[in-house]
Amino acid sequence: MNEEALDARYDNTRKRKYHSLNYQISVLFIGVMLLTILLITLLNGFLLEKYYLSRKVDVILDARSTLEQVEPEDLSPKYYLGDESTDDKKDGKMLRRISKGSSQNNLSWVVINAGNSEWYNWGENEDFLRSRLFGYIYNLGGESSAGNKKIIREAKNYTIQQVYDNFADMDYLEGWGQFDNGYYFLIRTPLESIKDSASISNRFYFVVGIGVVLLSTILLTIFTKRLTRPIRELTRLSREMASLNFEARYTSNVGNEIDVLGDSFNKMSDQLESTISELKSANLKLQKDIEAKEEIEERRKEFLDNVSHELKTPIALIQGYAEGLKENISDDPESREFYCDVIMDEASKMNKLVKNLLMLNQLESGNDAPVMERVDLVEVIKGVLQSMDIMIRQNDARVHFEENGPVYVWTDEFKTEEVVTNYVSNAIHHLDGERRIEIRIIQETGHVRLSVFNTGKTIPEEDLPNLWNKFYKVDKARTREYGGSGIGLSIVKAIMEGMNQQYGVENHEDGVEFFITLDSTNVK
Repeated sequence: MNEEALDARYDNTRKRKYHSLNYQISVLFIGVMLLTILLITLLNGFLLEKYYLSRKVDVILDARSTLEQVEPEDLSPKYYLGDESTDDKKDGKMLRRISKGSSQNNLSWVVINAGNSEWYNWGENEDFLRSRLFGYIYNLGGESSAGNKKIIREAKNYTIQQVYDNFADMDYLEGWGQFDNGYYFLIRTPLESIKDSASISNRFYFVVGIGVVLLSTILLTIFTKRLTRPIRELTRLSREMASLNFEARYTSNVGNEIDVLGDSFNKMSDQLESTISELKSANLKLQKDIEAKEEIEERRKEFLDNVSHELKTPIALIQGYAEGLKENISDDPESREFYCDVIMDEASKMNKLVKNLLMLNQLESGNDAPVMERVDLVEVIKGVLQSMDIMIRQNDARVHFEENGPVYVWTDEFKTEEVVTNYVSNAIHHLDGERRIEIRIIQETGHVRLSVFNTGKTIPEEDLPNLWNKFYKVDKARTREYGGSGIGLSIVKAIMEGMNQQYGVENHEDGVEFFITLDSTNVK
């Protein structure tokens, strides 16, 4: 499947899943409204009756508390009806409160003494209330009336109960008991059909809710169009910017954070236009090869100067010893063998120097690009140590390397092997003290650190930055002694920079540690 077909398929998929912001807001709002109506209906159906009954209980208890605060003889109708002949000292405010509360809450009550010779009442037939209270006091109904009543709340001196009145064919809530002054009371109020009330309430909420939803939908459609207009404009602007059309601008003004976002889009458009213009100019400059030619020429000159300088000494030695052999300066076979060994050794150093210089030149010129692959770093180190085993034993070096299973990194295997070889060789030639070499692999976040430590003298701080320069030697006599050319660390620098990785050196109390970092294959 070609790229155009994949883009078309991707666009079709996005179109099938796309819903406008207007649609999403409307669906969310209507869903919330309908859910609210449903919750109100359920709450009415399951909780309204209990809440209504609880409120009625509170009304009866409040009426009981009020009646208990008034002297029984002061409950005569002439007082709370406002008879002008009543004594001004009577608590008319309390009596009017009793009258008003009884009327508003549809309460009927009666208060009688223990002998049923004095009574005061409000509301229903006093004889009916008296006889009902008398029956409760002396339990005249017995077990026969137990099925018609339900105890709601009961305390030491009062009982709240729900009873069914066969004559009225409806439920009542009654509270009866005894005051501290010895008088008995009965407070009674009818319970309307709360289920019918809840049904009516639910129908009302449903009808009104549907109307509110319809009206809200119309208003929501109008407001969301106005709200999403600048967002649609930003979408259009982003598409224009993706097409590298930087003339498009955000022009809406809605007075909120969208305007700030629109201004940011305009600034980003200007910055992208400026950046792309600069990149095009830089690209034109990169196409010119004048600087590249000058750099190549400079490298060629530097290469020739360095080669001539480094080859001068071995060539002179080879020439001198060869002339000695030719002129038979010494007929001693051991002397001639020594001369030949020197010639061969210097020739080997020259060969190694030329190879290293060629490698370094290839690396610095960019002609030898690294080939990145998944490599087991442990195996690379083991291979280097195996190939350098003779050199290690000749220098009485004690190499410590812990193998904790394979450690995979992304790197050029050949170049990494060259880096490890240079580090280990450098460590062997600068051993001192305990003559210990430690090779460590530390796995860190996103990368792996490889370090080679050797015991011996530390490197002067002023020489540390120059170690990576070509032909730089801290101890020229010792470097010459083991045939070093001073470009091994330059090769390490070129390799690691070519792979965009870190490298460096650190002094310790008992030696020196060189390190590199490589990308771990565990990076996600």
